[in-house]
Amino acid sequence: MHYKNITILDNTGQAFFARQLEHIKAKSYDVVYADLIARELFPVSNEAHEGVDTITYRTYDTVGSARIINAYADDLPRADVLGKETTIPVRGVGTSFGYNRNEILQAQLTGQSLDQRRSNAVMRAWEETVDDIAWVGSTVHGLIGFLTHPNVPSLASATGASFWAGSTPDAIIADVNAAFGKVRADTKMKENPNTLLLPVLEYNRITATPRSTHSDTTVLQFMMQNVIGLKEVRPVNELLTDAVIYDKNPDKLQLEIPKELEYLPPQERGLELIVPAWGKVGGVNIYYPLSVLKLTDIAA
Repeated sequence: MHYKNITILDNTGQAFFARQLEHIKAKSYDVVYADLIARELFPVSNEAHEGVDTITYRTYDTVGSARIINAYADDLPRADVLGKETTIPVRGVGTSFGYNRNEILQAQLTGQSLDQRRSNAVMRAWEETVDDIAWVGSTVHGLIGFLTHPNVPSLASATGASFWAGSTPDAIIADVNAAFGKVRADTKMKENPNTLLLPVLEYNRITATPRSTHSDTTVLQFMMQNVIGLKEVRPVNELLTDAVIYDKNPDKLQLEIPKELEYLPPQERGLELIVPAWGKVGGVNIYYPLSVLKLTDIAA
């Protein structure tokens, strides 16, 4: 048997390796890494074909007016639709793992499975890259991340130099309420954020801090009950000094992954059998930047 005209060991060894590889691939997808959460926080789109190099979306807006007229008017005001195209690049991401001939023969001899950890490392490397691009993009490759989008507005925390660490629960709640209110007011209630992302320490702070000295409700619990629209609060390692609020809705933003990780046929290189793997990612498309807001300087 052959892979791309390259013979792998003899027929028995090749067949053994092929069965092992299927087992390794299947198991590697069962490994979950809880600290890589971009896929949980940003709706993922696999809609684009894996062959594309760019993704373009169109935004339409209506313009024009109407007015009261007389029966013989011939200068009616006009209304129309204006369209704008936005294009983002798509980049390939590659990695690989491999086994030498001796490892394959020893596994065949002893009946032991080949070490799965190398395949796990490939999956981990892919997911780390996707996660990193989702958050901060890649300036070198023209990819925009959620935290680096140029058109997302911001609001400075009202707690000033004391930040949340030295502020009262009332001040912290007022900060979050002001941020949610600003998005709703600035967009005439067209945008309604539902998710709050926080630095880990500030998340821990509002989780453990009582609403008041006479309350058994925490600041976080009070926010969930009283901030209009708030449904989810999450700690994020990528945030250090700022908070972010947004509408977690695929109509508002998406993490573009035209091609999920694919293992290619093994290739023989010297005494090794290399298994290449690759996928494609396009960063985060924020279709409506005003649905997102950075609440800056909540922490030092």
